Amino acid sequence: MSRQPLYAQIEDALLARIATGLAPGDRLPTEDQLIGEFGASRITVRRAVQNLVARGVVVTQQGRGTFVAERQLEQPLTALTGFVEDMAALGLGASAELVTAETVPASPAVAAQLDLLTGSPVDFIERVRLAEGRPVSFDQTWLPSGIAEGVVREDLENEPIFTLLEEKHGIPLREATYRLRATSATEHVGEHLQIAPGEPILLVERTTFTIGQKPIDYELLHYRGDAITFVTSLSRPAAGADR
Repeated sequence: MSRQPLYAQIEDALLARIATGLAPGDRLPTEDQLIGEFGASRITVRRAVQNLVARGVVVTQQGRGTFVAERQLEQPLTALTGFVEDMAALGLGASAELVTAETVPASPAVAAQLDLLTGSPVDFIERVRLAEGRPVSFDQTWLPSGIAEGVVREDLENEPIFTLLEEKHGIPLREATYRLRATSATEHVGEHLQIAPGEPILLVERTTFTIGQKPIDYELLHYRGDAITFVTSLSRPAAGADR
């Protein structure tokens, strides 16, 4: 007889089913079915399911049941890479849906990031980024119009912006600053990520620089909160270093 608590046995049994046959979006047995199968109390069954929810393995939907969660992607923050490169590293096919591509006056916030005067022309691009057809990120990009002229008219559903800048326009990308914060989806963002307004998202603010610390690309990347985990590795300062 297993020495594990019954809730842990139920949890392991459900994990095994997910690993061997249940796909993302498949429904788990109901509470009553699990109670009957394992001879457990409702409290015990709920604890097992809640543990799986906390681990991101399943999601509960009020009035509908419990379902296998979509795969959580892990993206390392160790190098300056684009979405297509990130998904390729995970063995996933990446695609894009173009929402907006136009030249607009730079707002004060955008102008500050791109070292421009407010009102300067910038190319504004919005795209939904998908992994294996699943919306993962909604990207808003601003580029100085005079530096990478014509990018806004490129095939932005099939050509990554980083590739266009480097290979077609000869603009090397050297480094970027990242700012990450948790926030909630606006109606506009939620519509394109296929989530409800107010759902949690991860917002990445990224400014990319070319030679001479010249900013060339400013982006707001809105990631579904249930889709991705960012991973990095930090070293502790040597003993005796200032802390």
